[in-house]
Parts: sequence; C-alpha cells; structure tokens
Amino acid sequence: MEIDNASVAPEPEPEPTTQLSFTLDPNDARHLAVLCGQLDGHLRQIEERLGVSINNRSNHFTVEGGPDVATATVALLRSLYEEVQGGINLSPESIHLHLQQADMEHLVAQHEMAQEMTNSASPIGIIRTKRTSIKPRGRNQQGYVAAIQRHDINFGIGPAGTGKTYLAVACAVQALIEEDVRRILLVRPAVEAGERLGFLPGDLSQKVDPYLRPLYDALYEMLGFETVTKYIERNIIEVAPLAFMRGRTLNNAFIILDEAQNTTREQMKMFLTRIGFGSTAVITGDATQIDLPKGQHSGLTHATQVLDGVKGISFTWFANKDVVRHPLVQRVVAAYDEFEARLPNKGLREP
Repeated sequence: MEIDNASVAPEPEPEPTTQLSFTLDPNDARHLAVLCGQLDGHLRQIEERLGVSINNRSNHFTVEGGPDVATATVALLRSLYEEVQGGINLSPESIHLHLQQADMEHLVAQHEMAQEMTNSASPIGIIRTKRTSIKPRGRNQQGYVAAIQRHDINFGIGPAGTGKTYLAVACAVQALIEEDVRRILLVRPAVEAGERLGFLPGDLSQKVDPYLRPLYDALYEMLGFETVTKYIERNIIEVAPLAFMRGRTLNNAFIILDEAQNTTREQMKMFLTRIGFGSTAVITGDATQIDLPKGQHSGLTHATQVLDGVKGISFTWFANKDVVRHPLVQRVVAAYDEFEARLPNKGLREP
C-alpha cells in the first residue's frame, strides 16, 4: 500500500512529564510497608490507574508523570500515609475507593480540600468504632459527618452507594461508645421494593430484620456479631418498624431512619416529633427510588420543602460523584438520571 506522505499528519509531541521527589515523615518502616502493600502492590495499583511511575527508597519517594497527574499522585500518597498513621489499614479495595472516579481534576480538588481542612480550626477526623476506623471521603461526606456532630436532626439525601447510611451508623456507634447516647434505634418503613414478599413468619424482630439488613451489616462490621447481639438483647440497640414509633418519646438516643423516601407525609411528621432531649436523628433516603403505592407522596421530599431553612436541621445532598461502590454504579445512576430527564413528565410524583 502506498502512502501519500503529504497527507500523513505529524505525530503528536509526547506529553511533557515532570518528576517530583518528596519525603513521608515520620520514617516508620511498618507504616510504609502498609502504604506500599505486599510486594509494592498498592503502588503498582496507583501507577496502573493514574499512568505514573512511583519509586521509593525507605520514606523517600519519586513520582514521574504528567505535571497535574504527578502533583495529584503526591497528594494521594501523602493522604494515604496520614490514614495509615491514624490506624487505618489499606487494602486493594480501599485503594480502589480512593482512586474511584479520580480523574486529575478530582484529585487536585481533593488535595486542595485536604489543605483547607488542615488549616481549619475544626477538621473532620476519623470516626473510631470498636473494630474499625472510618474516614469520611470527599467534601459531601465530610460535611455530612460534621452536620451530624453539630445538629440534632440531619437529612442525608442522594443515590445509593454514597455512604449516607453507613456513615450514620458509624456516627451512632461512636456516640454510643463515647456514652453521648444510651442506645441506638434503627427504624425503617416496611415497604417492599416493587415485590410481594407475602406473609413473613416469626416475631417482630424477625419480620423487620430483612428490611434492616444493611444497617445490621454495618453494625456487625463496626462492633462485631457478639456485641451487636448482646446490645440487642439488652435493648441498647433496638430495631423498630416506623409504624411502631407513634406515641413514643426518644431521649438520649441516636435514631436512624433509613429508606425515608418510602415514608408518607404523615409518617415523616410523626417520626420527627418523636425526638426527645439528648437525641440525634439521621434520616437517609434516595428520592429517585420511591416504592410507595401510586398516588402516595413521599414524606422525605415533602420534608425537604417544609423544613428548608429551619434552624437546627441540616440537609446534605449527595450526588453521583459521591458514589463509592463499583465504578459502574456511578455510571448507572448517571444514565438513569439522564434518561429520566429526557422524559416529558420526568416521572415526578410530587406536585
């Protein structure tokens, strides 16, 4: 095949690279080993994802790559090392979460945010529980935890996988351990997600357990199975369907209402008026996944309108970029949002 040289486009110039050297202090061999991973597996994982080269000798590191990429990688490694020093163990899964959706602009923004948090008078720290430590990731998660620590009633609203329920459980467990509250209440409306499960045998706890499984899973991870079982037996941790909250006043408790998009307006008002002295309430939900019967309006979306601007109540709105599950989850959520936005009626149930 003959090629017309006049029509061949010149090869693009290689992207300029930069080499950045830095030191991670203090020089702790054990912490450095956790950061680098077995056979430097964590460093190789970061290299492959970001397209950079990372070399180190002891606590002296060199990163080579595009200027923005190299700068962001240095910020990432410093952030990871700080977490390791704080007692958090790294794994390929946790490295994946750090890197998820981490285009260079995002990493640079994370670095700037970390500097802003460092200079702040009251930075958001690690949530410590009996068996693990949790650090809020991203501006929305950090703002969410800060709001829970400052306000008595808090709403976390956004798509699945943004950590709103998990972080609420972490804050509840920490408050219980530090004796800020005497018990934890887990509440959820028993609404089936488009299915008919039929009659469920067993006592009240056994009937409600399937709906509260995500909350149980988080509690087991943070406290251990035996401790959670003991606390439930002693009524320190209580599970209750939303319908059974009427008439109660909850003092010195941390109450989590999960899947709040499936409450009615009347149920939401009833729940919010149960809050007593010394209690904190967190209401989580995804307004795009309402499973109420047709014609029923969601108490969650109604509450966002009624309570907007009320002093002492916080709202944290999570977005697609906050999803911390498999990378495809974020794309699935975005695809559904884009599709529904093109519909004439947009499928909205609220007036």
